[in-house]
Amino acid sequence: NLFLLITAIGIGLFLQKMRDTEESTGLRDIKNGMTAGVPYAVIIGIFIYFYYAKIDPEYNQHKLAEQEYVIDKQLNAPGGLEKIKKENPDFEVLSKQEIKEQAMDSAKGALNPTSTMTLTLLGLIVMSAMNSIFITIIYRRIVFRRPKVPNSTDSPSS
Repeated sequence: NLFLLITAIGIGLFLQKMRDTEESTGLRDIKNGMTAGVPYAVIIGIFIYFYYAKIDPEYNQHKLAEQEYVIDKQLNAPGGLEKIKKENPDFEVLSKQEIKEQAMDSAKGALNPTSTMTLTLLGLIVMSAMNSIFITIIYRRIVFRRPKVPNSTDSPSS
C-alpha cells in the first residue's frame, strides 16, 4: 500500500509539474501531491471495508476466536485473574465472565470492518500528507531545480 501510495503521489505531482507553465509554491505542490494520494486512500479504505464486511467476514470471526482463546488462557492461568484485577482497577468487582465479556466487546470493536476502514483511511491520509511533503522537497530540490540566473548585480566589475 505504501509503495503504491508513494507512486501515485510521485506520478501525480510529476504530471502536474509538467503541465504547469508558471512557477508553483511548495504548498501548492504539497496540495497537488495530496490530490493524487487521497483518492488512492479512499479507494483502498472502501475496498478494505467491503473485503472484511462482504468478501471475507470469516477472517474477523477467526480473529475473534483467537482473541477469545487468549483471554480464556489469561483468565484461567494460575493467578491470572488476580493479576488482571490488579492491573485494571475497574475489573476488581467484576467476575471472570464479566471481564471476558468486556474484553471481547473491545476486540469486536477493534475488528469491526468500519473501524478497520476508518483506521486505514486515517493512516493512509497521514502517510499521504507526509509523503507529499517529502516528494515535494525532492522534486523542488533535485528534479525540478531551476538553474541560477546571474543577476546584473552579481557580475564582476572590471
